[in-house]
Amino acid sequence: MSVDLAALVAAVSPWATAAVASYGAAVLAQAQEDAADATVGWGRKILQRVFGTHPAEEEVPEAIAELAQAPDDADLQAALRVQIRKALAADPGLAAEVARMVEQARGQVLVGQGQVNAVATGHAQQANLGQGTMSVSFADQRER
Repeated sequence: MSVDLAALVAAVSPWATAAVASYGAAVLAQAQEDAADATVGWGRKILQRVFGTHPAEEEVPEAIAELAQAPDDADLQAALRVQIRKALAADPGLAAEVARMVEQARGQVLVGQGQVNAVATGHAQQANLGQGTMSVSFADQRER
């Protein structure tokens, strides 16, 4: 199975970034806690498969440690993508396995952004969507 590494790394990146933003440097810790959402869970699984699991007190790869300190930094996100690409390029079997994980995750998770139009009354803090419930904040109509 031939894998397009650039496309695979681009596909993995949102999950990996979400997991590091959620777990910080502990993303590779062996504990299998339930993730807050599927995106974070898949990101953690993929990162643990690529970099292995590490006890919480053990040092993690520099790209993960730095991104954990500033998860919104595009340069640090790119640095993690480079490290993931290097690991996948060095091990075609791992690349194929991660590609299968991405396909499985795509069937369960929608990664990206979107806009939801919702109407709420009172102090509503959730919007019901076709696939579940999402916590939201609504601006007061008088603020518009």
